Amino acid sequence: MRFVFAACTLTAAIACSDISPVHPHALKALIRASLAPFIEQKKEPMRKRASTKPSSPRRKSHFIYALVALAIGLSAHSCTDLPVGRQLEAAGASVQTLAGDLGAALRTYGRTSAPGATESAPVARTGGAAASPATGDFSACRHFFASGRPPVVAPRPTHRALCYDAFAILHSGESKTAVYVAQKLNRASVADADEKRTNRFFADARLREAERATLEDYKGSGFDRGHLAPAGQMPTAQAMTQSFSLANMVPQAPQHNQGTWRVSVEDATKKYAGRATGDVYIITGPVYAPGIAQSKGIGPGQVRVPKYLFKLVYDEDKNRAWAYWQLNDNATRGSAPISYGELVRRTGVEFLPGVNAGD
Repeated sequence: MRFVFAACTLTAAIACSDISPVHPHALKALIRASLAPFIEQKKEPMRKRASTKPSSPRRKSHFIYALVALAIGLSAHSCTDLPVGRQLEAAGASVQTLAGDLGAALRTYGRTSAPGATESAPVARTGGAAASPATGDFSACRHFFASGRPPVVAPRPTHRALCYDAFAILHSGESKTAVYVAQKLNRASVADADEKRTNRFFADARLREAERATLEDYKGSGFDRGHLAPAGQMPTAQAMTQSFSLANMVPQAPQHNQGTWRVSVEDATKKYAGRATGDVYIITGPVYAPGIAQSKGIGPGQVRVPKYLFKLVYDEDKNRAWAYWQLNDNATRGSAPISYGELVRRTGVEFLPGVNAGD
């Protein structure tokens, strides 16, 4: 690693210099600053090693580092004048310090990002600026809600608010599924929703281990990992990746998930949003009847299976709202949407607070 920064220091400085030929004092100072790490290393007592022959992967990594150093140096060809002579010799210490700091930073990065540094189980953290830690509110992603106001839900100790790039989730540690998932679609986002499906499901590490679903819970359960915010509505590759968080899934009857729900609900909603003149707000969620504790559980973690699924659609420009309400069953067929008022009556939740939406 020290060789990398020595090469960076020397190559970048020579490339930046507009002195032709390079001033001898300047070159001397550059070499001194660049090779200082090796000089200091020689002064240290040598440690015994099992083998002095570098492995093939290590030789490859050194070669790659050298190429990176060369690229960094050559990219600096447009720099301003460098100090020469004694001024550069005085600056040598600063260059060396900078190289050392960069080396320490990269070594730290290597430890945290190396394979094996994360949990061995399929647990992941979502990327992106909008992927915030689990909190009690949606301060980082209120734009997914009409008028910036989330649904009014009775608070529970295990409720966690999760923000992602293209949707927001209120998660329940009791059911180990979402209470609801909120999205905002429009013509532009639908036009961008052409990402390749990844199918890389993962347990979201922002949730406590005792409150989250795992891949093992769904294995052999007979239920699909049914998306609430559909993968087919994700506008970017990162949003697509995030949509496979198990926090965005519920145990869903396979034929319902892949047939009626996908075609008559998800595809129909996406098509509508793609033709809308403004923003369309969508809230999707499970319904447990008679309650979470009385619902069937799957896997070691007992992820609860919802009896119904709903999807609320609110067209802000037209001030119209309606909802799809379907039984989570393989035999379910398409049915007419219900009114927003009826959805509120069935669930007891005001999903559009402050909005006087028409049916």
